[in-house]
Amino acid sequence: MFQHQLRHLWARRDLLRLGLGSGASLAGAALLGRHAEAQTESPPAHSVPAHGASSHGGSLLVGSVDHAKNGFDPLRLLVDWDYGRASTLENGQTLRQYDIVAFDREIEIAPGLFFPAWTYNGRVPGPTLRCTEGDRIRIHFINAGSHPHTLHFHGFHTAEMDGIPNVGPGEIGVGERFTYEFDAEPFGCHLYHCHAVPLKRHIHKGLYGAFIIDPKAGRPPARELLMVMNAFDTNFDGDNEIYAVNSVGHEYAKRPIPLIAGELVRLYLINITEFDPVNSMHLHATFFDYYDHGTSLEPTLRMVDTIMQCQAQRGILEFTYRWPGQYMFHAHQTEFVELGWMGMFNVVPPEQFPAALEAVGLDAAWDERSTHGSTVAPVQNEQGG
Repeated sequence: MFQHQLRHLWARRDLLRLGLGSGASLAGAALLGRHAEAQTESPPAHSVPAHGASSHGGSLLVGSVDHAKNGFDPLRLLVDWDYGRASTLENGQTLRQYDIVAFDREIEIAPGLFFPAWTYNGRVPGPTLRCTEGDRIRIHFINAGSHPHTLHFHGFHTAEMDGIPNVGPGEIGVGERFTYEFDAEPFGCHLYHCHAVPLKRHIHKGLYGAFIIDPKAGRPPARELLMVMNAFDTNFDGDNEIYAVNSVGHEYAKRPIPLIAGELVRLYLINITEFDPVNSMHLHATFFDYYDHGTSLEPTLRMVDTIMQCQAQRGILEFTYRWPGQYMFHAHQTEFVELGWMGMFNVVPPEQFPAALEAVGLDAAWDERSTHGSTVAPVQNEQGG
């Protein structure tokens, strides 16, 4: 009963946030109930959409995903920062509180292809938690799933808050809850994930999310985006059939991400891919500065166009497109590209940007979140991509 109520609550929250009416909300809640009952390790009935062997960009997964039923839109995940509920402690320190609920939910990862995921707050990846260096972080975690789960954060904290089995609270059982608390250190592009065993299963099933800590010193103004490189083994044979960023294959190829020519773009990139030793990202027609883990205000690599990451590695890319046009980005493993990990940037002059947003279902609010996402005021200098 406890699990059913929480699933129903999150289904309604997701549908209402997407602007659906009461009829659609009821349909979504019923659909979620059916999905929750079907969370098994047996292969889904749907087959992988056909993909060609042509050069990257020559073929895409056919059809479209219903993002309303999915409960999240990959284009909105790019800028969906969760700042928590902020207040001030007696010592003057900022306290940010977050609510995270783990529960099972089926998600559509490619047109007509569904995956029985384990989720944080009903989405994969989970909420993008964002805060300022030195903030006190308090995460109220509830396990409404079908297996024991945890929250393990990459950063500084005591052993009791590490979210691993047999230390502190250990694994949080089904129907149980725990509050994780620590100071946000160091600044950078980080992540959190479940650390219950077997670890590869809990990560692969979708229990992970981004954790961005803004430096007190601030960063230069930029359009900021988040991409989590992930993949899905749909028949549970230890090999991935779908690759993506932010979970839906080829979504950004079909709905190119709008950018403005000449602006600085700051991309928070995280690799959480299971069953493959590395993943990568390559930008066409430009180069970027790379900040490994985002823990430095100076680039650790300058003027490169491809970066490789092992699982849980992450970093920040800063770049600029000089001219308008459609520009590809993708993994530089061709198989990954053909199976979903490829997208496009639609770079336009400033006066065409509103139309570029509208063409992919975005609006001025998305623009605002992408350019004013930091919890710290930007520093004004001449730094560029």
